[in-house]
Amino acid sequence: MSYVEASETPLRKTGQIKLHGPSGFAGMRNAGALTARCLDELADFVKPGVLTSQIDDLVREFAFSHGAYPATLMYRGYRYSTCTSVNHVVCHGMPGDRVLREGDIVNVDVTLIVDGWYGDSSRMYPVGPIARKAERLIDITYEAMMRGIAAVKPGATTGDIGHAIQSFVEPQGMSVVRDFCGHGLGRIFHDEPNIIHVGRPGDGVRLRPGMFFTIEPMINLGKPHVKILSDGWTAVTRDRSLSAQFEHSVGVTQTGVEIFTLSPRQLDKPT
Repeated sequence: MSYVEASETPLRKTGQIKLHGPSGFAGMRNAGALTARCLDELADFVKPGVLTSQIDDLVREFAFSHGAYPATLMYRGYRYSTCTSVNHVVCHGMPGDRVLREGDIVNVDVTLIVDGWYGDSSRMYPVGPIARKAERLIDITYEAMMRGIAAVKPGATTGDIGHAIQSFVEPQGMSVVRDFCGHGLGRIFHDEPNIIHVGRPGDGVRLRPGMFFTIEPMINLGKPHVKILSDGWTAVTRDRSLSAQFEHSVGVTQTGVEIFTLSPRQLDKPT
């Protein structure tokens, strides 16, 4: 796979990996910061009795009131401003009349477009007190993401990221979902390269300064297999085991990695 300066390419997927300069990093910092603030707003909002549609309303209103646009709204026909994935839903859960109940866990995935740049992040929210196995799943998933991020530096590979995640998760008796992956982004929602959350050291695409992508492992308490429901979007665990996910948008720097979607209130970590 070839690399190209982002300023020299059109705003579409070209099959090349775009390398961004200082203005790109500035744009991603702004988009990532607003996305993190939006997710912070949900920390006190997500509780028993709340509808997933109400979460979606809050995200949409937050975006519009801050001059941003939710990237998922009408993306390939998707009608919502966020994804709300509850319990055994792995990803792309569609907001609706689902009432959150005590003991649920929910992933909220938000992507905001700010001045043409995409900030993409997701977090897990416990709904009231939750079971110890759910707490442990959330903790392991967050740590897996952070280990994947720690593997990012110039000269490393996407396989190094996947290996850091897989080698930590599987000894815990949990599994890494293979059907979905992280992705390049910047001024495009989904771009090159794909970031697979399993792998072998040294395999895959070589990382270079200026690359932007997401790391977003989905971890299941049971087996890694998923299925897509009839709505064409919602992915669930085949064995109905609990699933969790965390996601950050990151950039490869000259010396390591920058996380664009850190919470200003440090709420992006499990409580």
